[in-house]
Amino acid sequence: MTGPRAPRRTEPRPASAEVANYKALLRAVLDKRPSGTRQRLAHALGKNRSFISQISNPIYAVPIPAQHLETIFGVCHFGPRERIEFLAAYGAAHKSPLRVIGARTAERSISLKLPDLGSAERNRVLDDLVADLARSLARHLEQL
Repeated sequence: MTGPRAPRRTEPRPASAEVANYKALLRAVLDKRPSGTRQRLAHALGKNRSFISQISNPIYAVPIPAQHLETIFGVCHFGPRERIEFLAAYGAAHKSPLRVIGARTAERSISLKLPDLGSAERNRVLDDLVADLARSLARHLEQL
């Protein structure tokens, strides 16, 4: 008589070279950002942090859904060059036309007075949190 079988661990299915390329670009951008960026991104996308790990790790085959790109660009503060390079790699990997990607929806600006927290880093974190909150609220209102 044999005992119960141990569950088989399956290795993650590797990403194609093209998908791994744009995921490596995302990882490089995230690695240059302050701690907490991955968590803010997860929150902005309505996902958990492990999803961010999967979409930013070239080893995993999980592709980045196109509808998340604008949010990723905003939360991660992609520069123009990083954005162009990423979109070129993304387009090469998915071979489908990127209809909405890169086209910004109409935006408007408002001005807020926030306290000075005494350091550029802390002020930037507060600015990012307020911007993330505004984007999140706008997404929720769009769904009503």
